[in-house]
Amino acid sequence: MGSDEKACQALFACTQCGDCCSGYGGTYLSETDIDVISRYLGISADRLVLRYTRKSGGRRLIVQGDNGYCIFWDKVCTIHPVKPKMCRQWPFIRSILVDVGNWQAMAASCPGMDPDAPDQKILECVKKALTGK
Repeated sequence: MGSDEKACQALFACTQCGDCCSGYGGTYLSETDIDVISRYLGISADRLVLRYTRKSGGRRLIVQGDNGYCIFWDKVCTIHPVKPKMCRQWPFIRSILVDVGNWQAMAASCPGMDPDAPDQKILECVKKALTGK
């Protein structure tokens, strides 16, 4: 593992606290996510869509339970091995490239994120995570 990769990994270490599974507008699903999750749960894609999603802005979004958490959160992510791409990317998301200050805002509620990381390193690592370059 190169020093750049180690530096990027040092920016985030998931504590599996579930804070990112609550609120924040929800989790969008791709068709691939829907396929993989439905197979994992042993139900049809249509049943998954009807029972566990809602439409938002023309896209499918995982519904939240009455507690404000993702419907698949139960003290742990119950679909962790097949969690959606949006969840796998956290916190290396596009909004950081728009405004690096979003990193600090997210780090305020995510104990796994380094709130003191230099802006340039954050931008480099997020870009690398999103583009592979």
